[in-house]
Amino acid sequence: MEHLNQLFVEAGTLMFAGMVFVFIFLGLMIVFINVVLKRLAIKFPDAVVQTRSTRSNQKTKQNVDGVSPKVVAAITSAVSQYRKQHNQPLSNHKTK
Repeated sequence: MEHLNQLFVEAGTLMFAGMVFVFIFLGLMIVFINVVLKRLAIKFPDAVVQTRSTRSNQKTKQNVDGVSPKVVAAITSAVSQYRKQHNQPLSNHKTK
């Protein structure tokens, strides 16, 4: 039984040492990559792309959204009138 306990301690120690080694290796690799990328970004900066702003008219916006603002206003008005008539609170949660 003593031999088995010694094996478990040795296995735990090796596992802990391996995890520490991997953690340190990955940390150093991240630091190294960031340093290299910063140096390369100074040497080779990204190109700035000029984009033209596009004008959108009201009809295009209605087709993209799918629901016109007039319909949304009508639904909102109908819901608020219904709640006033039936004395319901404006919250979505019903309490029992």
